[in-house]
Amino acid sequence: MLTYLPLLLLFAAAALVTVGAFVAASYLGPKAPNPDKERPFECGNPSDGARLLRPSVKFYLTALLFVVFDIEVVMIYPWAVQLRSLGWTGLATMASFVGLLAVALIYVWRKGALEWEK
Repeated sequence: MLTYLPLLLLFAAAALVTVGAFVAASYLGPKAPNPDKERPFECGNPSDGARLLRPSVKFYLTALLFVVFDIEVVMIYPWAVQLRSLGWTGLATMASFVGLLAVALIYVWRKGALEWEK
């Protein structure tokens, strides 16, 4: 437990700084609400009411692609570092994981998420 003390202290310091910044901003920050500041806006422009429109399915498929390949990188890098110590079992496990990723890629490919809009 003593070997983890520096890490725990780092987490405690990070939590303290985070909570401190939030409390300081809440109590010390300027508060001058007015009708202009209370209106919703997008990127500094007045909203045209597009919040009521449903996003395209392509948006969700693109998000799915990002998540799938982001997880792939997060999982494959540590595996590649430890490849020799994992042996054939590690290779078989990663092959099944890459197979699952291939299924996900085929799914989004067939749904047309990889096609450019014209």
